[in-house]
Amino acid sequence: MQLSLRQCLLAEVLGTAILLIFGTGAAVVNEQTHALGHGGVATAFGLVVFLLIQSLGDTSGAHINPAVTVGFWAAGRFPARRVLPYVAAQLLGAVLGSASVKLIATPGSSLGATLPAHGIGQALGIETFLSFGLMLVILRVTSGSKEAGMLAGLAISATVALEALVGGPLSGASMNPARSLAPALLSGVWTGWWLYIVGPVAGALLAVAVNKLLQLKAPAA
Repeated sequence: MQLSLRQCLLAEVLGTAILLIFGTGAAVVNEQTHALGHGGVATAFGLVVFLLIQSLGDTSGAHINPAVTVGFWAAGRFPARRVLPYVAAQLLGAVLGSASVKLIATPGSSLGATLPAHGIGQALGIETFLSFGLMLVILRVTSGSKEAGMLAGLAISATVALEALVGGPLSGASMNPARSLAPALLSGVWTGWWLYIVGPVAGALLAVAVNKLLQLKAPAA
């Protein structure tokens, strides 16, 4: 039985809120206590993504990311009529999650905002590359015999953790417009905000194109 759009949107709101609560929440906790370290924050993002995929994947697909929704649409795996409702649900969930994090943050906190470390151009390139890698993994492990199961969720969440671990110090390793826009909105820290939309969406679309090339059948000998 196909779930209603309302159920899917509720899952996306809830999932994206939880992503922000535990992901950016970990960044805020580390900002205050230094107990987690950068590796701990990256791990928190990977773990929450894994849990969300396993718990909400059967309901909405657990996109929890506008760039992923756009990527699935571009790949022909998601109906166009649901793209805008999904993106709106993800943005709403992200704002709710970031508002929850603000309750424990100290005054002046950026709420886990993603910021360029060495210039806009470098951060844009990094976000595009990281989002390309994430979307390509998602497309490759959610097709055919690998479409369902714990290993697909593990591969995706491990990619998030790995890319956050390596790219986080340089660009924040957002890979997700909702994840970046919500902290920016609630903290007022808007530095380079647009690149966290352009980079993830461009990376996701590039991954769709590369995935199609990888699926091309070799000509018969």
